[in-house]
Amino acid sequence: MIGKVAGVAAAGAVTPFDKVFASPEAGPATLKGNIRHSVSQWCYGDIPLDDFAVACKEMGIESIELLQEKDWAVVAKHGLRCAVGYATDYGIPKGFNRVSNHEKLIADFEAMIPKAAAAGVPSLICFSGNREGMPDNEGLINCAKGLRQIMPSAEKYGVTVIMELLNSYGHKDYQCDKTSWGAALCEMVGSERFKLLYDIYHMQIMEGNVIENINRYSKYIGHIHTGGVPGRHELDETQELYYPAIMNAVVKTGYKGYVGQEFVPAAKDKLASLKKCILICDV
Repeated sequence: MIGKVAGVAAAGAVTPFDKVFASPEAGPATLKGNIRHSVSQWCYGDIPLDDFAVACKEMGIESIELLQEKDWAVVAKHGLRCAVGYATDYGIPKGFNRVSNHEKLIADFEAMIPKAAAAGVPSLICFSGNREGMPDNEGLINCAKGLRQIMPSAEKYGVTVIMELLNSYGHKDYQCDKTSWGAALCEMVGSERFKLLYDIYHMQIMEGNVIENINRYSKYIGHIHTGGVPGRHELDETQELYYPAIMNAVVKTGYKGYVGQEFVPAAKDKLASLKKCILICDV
């Protein structure tokens, strides 16, 4: 099936979603190697992590992400890595845009960066925090002040701190809700160890124009998340984006990071659904 699909794509034909991927009942996935596949654990939280890791390994997935430190070794024993880890127990609303949060955030990241490096975790996630009336320029300045303080450690240990772009409707009032704002912050921080987590689901809601924005801001992107719009479900014919085209655009930018599946499965067989979506994105 994969070979046939490749031939059709080469011919320039439009392929229906149900023809893009192989049957989920087929054997171990044979992936093309252009996309480094990861998956967010929280979307499959009802599956024990050991069992989930075995299933992901069988699919050819390299990483299970958004894990606490205690779980990094669990996936490592199955030959996987955690592409993105947590460094702090501060949540999404409480981020670097408030100077009052900096003391704890800086301490937490300073403690976790060397641990991430030792465990082979390449990135740690961070958030801007909510506006709560704060102008965007003030948020930029405050975030840059805090993030610059952890860049020496990030550079020393080779760990990238990534700030997630989120839509500010679902995550009401979140400040880092536009790619242009995040790119400006990257310029202000001024380190290759600070990048953006470009979440396709969130940015389709906020600004659309996904492929052009990936091209325009590719140098600032350190990680990518997927998700169907509307509903944040499978990347199939039920939603408005055609992921093979998006992934081809990602590959053409020279992006070498991970693509993390972060959709919430609507299908009863969650693992079969995940495999289908991995193959949709495996261009």
